[in-house]
Amino acid sequence: MTDFLTEREQQESPALETSSGRPKLQGKVAIVTGGAKGMGGTICELFAREGASLMLAARDRAALDSEIDRVRGIVPSVRASTTPVDVTDETSVQRMVRKALDDYGRVDILVNAAGTTGPIETPAHEVSAEAWDETLDVNAKGTFLCCKAILPHMIAHRDGKIVNIGGTSGLRGYRHRAAYSASKWAVRGLTRTIALDAGPYNVNVNCVAPGPLYGPRMTKIIREKARVRGVSAESVYDDYLREQALKRFTSAVDVAYAVLFLSTHESRQITGQALTVDGGWDV
Repeated sequence: MTDFLTEREQQESPALETSSGRPKLQGKVAIVTGGAKGMGGTICELFAREGASLMLAARDRAALDSEIDRVRGIVPSVRASTTPVDVTDETSVQRMVRKALDDYGRVDILVNAAGTTGPIETPAHEVSAEAWDETLDVNAKGTFLCCKAILPHMIAHRDGKIVNIGGTSGLRGYRHRAAYSASKWAVRGLTRTIALDAGPYNVNVNCVAPGPLYGPRMTKIIREKARVRGVSAESVYDDYLREQALKRFTSAVDVAYAVLFLSTHESRQITGQALTVDGGWDV
């Protein structure tokens, strides 16, 4: 299964490219939660290529160390630091923000990429209360706590960009993924509401809503769906493709470019929005 998806991902995923001319985030400081791997790591790499100083934050310290070494290997000039964080714990989140301010003096951009999949291929009536709580804690509460911690700084400076990672499951129903879908609907509602609160202070708050995304989480989802349904992983993969207008999965690179756009001056008049990046899955 891993070989199958890895082969398709390598065939179809674009490579990151630095924009020509002046880097789009030159002089900016960004915190990226979930920055130790996957989508978060790709966002960190693109931000580094575009001149941002970075605070990579995640639970796994070893993964953070590995990711910052990878990014520095690609962009040797990057200013970057790491901090472990549990986004469900307010004290840990506040500590993350204080460290970023100590390291860089300010924070211009917050990207909330930390997240969890929750129960897979599980009808709502079979989802345990514990699994529900864990999914909502990480995806919804975690996003809220990070926004709450950074907003006083951005409001004081009357400037800032917050980009939350939602999902197309927060735009439509998602069969047998009640906890995950509910959490992403919550992220979208939170995004729209905080945009109203922060707008008078020149703070933009948006979310990016990826569709089915290449990577370890999607591999896990496809494997579990195949197991429960008693079909092949390739069959589940093909079912996803049939639902997408462009007939290909979204890549972390596709998401990273959308996050970059919402983090730049080019999106100055966009707030409270969900930018869908799903190959036409929700069309």
